[in-house]
Amino acid sequence: MSGPVFAGAVAGLAVGVLLTLGLVLAWRLARGSRELGSDSDRATFRTLHLASRAATHLRGGLDGDDVGRAARSLRQLLGADALAVVTAEGAVALDGSTTLEPDARRVAERVLATGRRHVESRDHKNGDEAGGDVADAVGAPVVAGGRVAGVVVAFAGTVRPPLVRATGEVAQWCSAQLELGELEASRTALAQAELRALRAQISPHFVYNALGAIASFISTDPERARDLVLDFADFTRYSFRGRGDFTTLADELRSIHSYVELERARFGERLAVTLQIAPESLTTVIPFLSVQPLVENAVRHGLEPRERGGTIVITARDEGTQTEITVEDDGVGMDPAVVRELLTSRGSEHVGLRNVDRRVRQLYGDDHALDIETAPGSGTLVRLRVPRSQPLHETEVSVP
Repeated sequence: MSGPVFAGAVAGLAVGVLLTLGLVLAWRLARGSRELGSDSDRATFRTLHLASRAATHLRGGLDGDDVGRAARSLRQLLGADALAVVTAEGAVALDGSTTLEPDARRVAERVLATGRRHVESRDHKNGDEAGGDVADAVGAPVVAGGRVAGVVVAFAGTVRPPLVRATGEVAQWCSAQLELGELEASRTALAQAELRALRAQISPHFVYNALGAIASFISTDPERARDLVLDFADFTRYSFRGRGDFTTLADELRSIHSYVELERARFGERLAVTLQIAPESLTTVIPFLSVQPLVENAVRHGLEPRERGGTIVITARDEGTQTEITVEDDGVGMDPAVVRELLTSRGSEHVGLRNVDRRVRQLYGDDHALDIETAPGSGTLVRLRVPRSQPLHETEVSVP
């Protein structure tokens, strides 16, 4: 092949390759544009992402350690040159120019004094008042619990009406996040109070009976008495531990074993307990002391009134996204109307059952309330359902 012909062929091939690459690149860009969505879609996603990040950092309160990170997200959300979150006590978290802190305090003081939004332009500042950077500012109150808890102050070269309105909306959104944080704290405190009440009610009835049973074996069967003392120590150590509000089903079952051994010391052959536990459910995270009170309720109110005692069957298995745990006894049972009443009353009967029901409602919602099937003379079945995935309720996994 002659030189000119060869050179022409190479040039043609090069042009073809470039055209092909251009078409591929154009196709990928077009596909990427479709995958990312329109400019409006991308703006919406960015807004939601920033709001989500700020919400996480605000849940600890305006004086929390993460409020500075919240200020950064809020500044990006508003497109402000700088943004400050100022508490009612005067603490300032500022993202942007640090020289604007005096201005942020001054604007916040005026908002705190009036409870209203305040706009300040550079025309109203004199040289002594202004910080190193001169900027307009708008401050809006963050209200929580009926009081102004703080102020959001946004800075820009020129504060225009859209920024004024947007800062007011962001401050209201911050107010909602603080209210949600306080609600979550209240729910947590209530759940902990319920747990303390449950621990308190264990001691008077059970401890007296357990110690009485141990004492009865000291002279007749010292070895049995020693084993019961160890069971009693294991049970009380678990029940009064200070390590979190959640545990695994495996740990709770070990405590139930100690409890049953102590009750068998009283009941003898009148008490039988059967376990039907799917191995995969042993690592399920459950509220601390949520199954043991159901077993105790079955013993005290189901089997103890019967002269011949009876049997308790504890089952656990995974059902889709939930783990279902049941405690069933063949005891005296009760009227379903009485069950509905006792779950809402404040009486001293069935306090463990009522306490567990309230706690699971608080933690997982009303659709996770205890399901109780019973009738006079037909025994009682209590069904507890907990989510299999609980990333916020992590605990140490322990399997026997």
